[in-house]
Amino acid sequence: MSERREITLQLGDQDFTFTLDAKDVTKYFNSVTPNNKVAPSHNLLTTTVQQTQLAALRPLLGNPVLTMQAAGALLEEYAPDVEVTVKKPSPALND
Repeated sequence: MSERREITLQLGDQDFTFTLDAKDVTKYFNSVTPNNKVAPSHNLLTTTVQQTQLAALRPLLGNPVLTMQAAGALLEEYAPDVEVTVKKPSPALND
């Protein structure tokens, strides 16, 4: 799935438009480690926002909580609307 999507997030009173695809999301997930979560989120946001909006976005990303919330909202919106269900195996019959 390499669908490229434009997603607009409102952060405070400003709208920011991000364009991302599976490559961007994969790079983000591969960068996240137990000790490194904010930097990959920051990079995802700054590399996918419309470049004309980057200067306005940067000051907002000084707050790590906002950075994580914005990246989470972006990823949630990018995710396909597919229901995932785990099916439990039937108990095996013992003869």
